[in-house]
Amino acid sequence: MIKIGDHIDGRYRITSRIATGGMADVYEANDLIGHRVVSLKIMREDLLSDPKNLERFENECAAAASLNNPNIVKVYGRGMVEGRPYMANEYIKGQTLRDKLNFTLSLSVSDACEVMLQLTSGIDYIHKHGIIHRDIKPDNLFYMSDGTLKITDFGIATPAGAPQPDDDSIQGTVYYCAPEILTGAPAGVQSDIYSMGIVFFEILTGQVPFDGQTPAEVALKQIKKHFPEPSKIVPSIPHSIDKIIIKACRKSPEERYQNAMEMHEALVQAMGDKENFKEHKTLLSKIFGFK
Repeated sequence: MIKIGDHIDGRYRITSRIATGGMADVYEANDLIGHRVVSLKIMREDLLSDPKNLERFENECAAAASLNNPNIVKVYGRGMVEGRPYMANEYIKGQTLRDKLNFTLSLSVSDACEVMLQLTSGIDYIHKHGIIHRDIKPDNLFYMSDGTLKITDFGIATPAGAPQPDDDSIQGTVYYCAPEILTGAPAGVQSDIYSMGIVFFEILTGQVPFDGQTPAEVALKQIKKHFPEPSKIVPSIPHSIDKIIIKACRKSPEERYQNAMEMHEALVQAMGDKENFKEHKTLLSKIFGFK
């Protein structure tokens, strides 16, 4: 039983409990050697009996620990406590992008593009280190008060070129899964690009492009249904931004951006056109002077 004040491996002193997630208990702790505050993620005791859970947690530790980028949550250390694996992460003072959307519903075109510039840059770094994230979604992106984006949760990340798991299970979140993943193909750079396109669509429109009563219904739409234009939902979205999202979310991986940096550069080009970011006032704002 982990308690406030406990020392983990003689290095981390537990100061408070932050939360319990689907995979781990999360604590705030003081790193007595590094002289910093960290987030200590300790695998839940009730999940230890399933080897798949252990594998996923260890996979997350190994993948994230190999990366060092301003848009990725840092891992400072890992180990075992009371028979439970743990990792010490960078302490994040912020909310997830999902929390942000729950409050604001959507972001302005300018803010959404700034988020996507950081996301494409961070994912490009991950890909260049031979890792496919496989679970890009607003819940796994921290949105800091200064606008910095931090990518987290490498629990189902795989090495580039790894085959589909033997059990044929679909891992990831169906709303953000590329069509080829849903039909059994292995994850790759283009499947992460598809997920980024869905995130871009959602932060601009406040909704995902495909919804349904069941995961199977959503999956079928991802595979077969025509991808909607974001500007049909929010008319103020510029055509150049529409094009980026639609290209990222083509049904065929070969028709998408071939790497995350290519998508990043398309964003930079779109943002260079100041016409895309002119303030569009509504009729009410024109009449009453609202901003």
